[in-house]
Amino acid sequence: MALYLVTGVAGFIASRVAALLLADGHAVVGLDNLNDYYDVRLKDYRLAQLLGETPWLPGGDARQSQFGGPGRRIAEDGRFVFEAVDVENLAALDALFRDFHFDAVFNLAARAGVGYSVENPHVYLTTNTHGTLNLLECMRRHGVKKLVLASTSSLYAGCAMPFTEDLPVNTPLSPYAATKKAAELMAHSYHQLHGLDISVVRYFTVFGPAGRPDMSIFRFIQWIENGQPLQLFGDGRQSRDFTFVDDAARGTILAAKPAGYEIINLGGGRSPTSLAEVIARIEIALGKKAVVQGHPPMAADIVATRADISKAAKLFGWQPQVLFDDGLAATVIWHRRHAAWLGLIPL
Repeated sequence: MALYLVTGVAGFIASRVAALLLADGHAVVGLDNLNDYYDVRLKDYRLAQLLGETPWLPGGDARQSQFGGPGRRIAEDGRFVFEAVDVENLAALDALFRDFHFDAVFNLAARAGVGYSVENPHVYLTTNTHGTLNLLECMRRHGVKKLVLASTSSLYAGCAMPFTEDLPVNTPLSPYAATKKAAELMAHSYHQLHGLDISVVRYFTVFGPAGRPDMSIFRFIQWIENGQPLQLFGDGRQSRDFTFVDDAARGTILAAKPAGYEIINLGGGRSPTSLAEVIARIEIALGKKAVVQGHPPMAADIVATRADISKAAKLFGWQPQVLFDDGLAATVIWHRRHAAWLGLIPL
C-alpha cells in the first residue's frame, strides 16, 4: 500500500483521483483550502464520498464548508485523511510533509477557469504558481521524488491541431494559462536542479458527474432541465475535445510512473464536439428544448481543442475508455438524482 498526497482533493478531478487510489487499496492524504470560487456544497459532497459520510445533506451556506476549520478528518478505515490546508501556506505544508512520508504527490490544487482569471489574476498566480513552488520545495526538503502536476489544454491557444506536447505554447491568452505554464517551468527547474521525477498532465475539457458549475456541460444541463435561458457565448461552433472525468483520473494516476520530466496530454482523442452539438444531445437526454440566449464570445477563449494522445498511450498505455455520449448520459443521471440540492447552486 502506497501513501499519496492529493492537493485540491475536494475538486472535481482530484476527488476522482483520490477515489480511484483508495479503490486500488492505497492510502491518501487530501488537502484543500475549500475556497468559495464556486458553491462549496459541491466540494462538501465530494469530500463526504471520500470520508464515507453518507448519506450526506448539504449545508445552508454556499460559502462555508462543512469540512473547514482546524484538525484532521479521517475515514473510518483510516486510509483517507483530510486537512483544510492551502498550498499557499508553506509552513502548514511543511508540517504535513513532516507527519507523513509520501510516495508521490498529485498536485491538482488550482484556481481554475479562464474568465475569472482575467478578473482576478493575482490569486491565480499565488495558487497555481507559488503553490506549486511550495510543494516542490517541501518535496526537496523531505525527499519525495515524484510529482504529477495538473496543467491545461488552454496553453495551446494559437497552435495547430491536433495539439502535441512538443508545441512551444508561449502565447497564453489568459492569466490562468500563463500561471499554469509558469508552474510547468518551475517544476522543470526542480527536475533539473534536484532530480525530481515529474509528469505534467494537460487536461482537455473534463466533464462528468459532480463537475464544476462554471463549466458548460454542468450549466447546460441545469438550465435546460429547469427551463431557464441557456447563456451561450459565441455562435455554438466552438468545439472541445471532451474527456470523461474517470478517464482523466486514470491517466493522472498512471502518470505517477517514473518519467524523468514529461508533459502528457489527457484528452478524448476524438473529433472535437461543438457546443451546439452538446446542447442538442442534452436536449435529447432530458427530453426538453433549450431556450438559448446568445452573447459575444469571450476574448480569452480558445475556438477549438483537439488532443494528440499518442504519447500517453506510448508511455503508460493510457487510452480514454468512455465515449462522450456515455459520459453525458451518466452526468445527466447524476444531475437528476441530486436535483433537490443542485437547484441551490448558483450558475
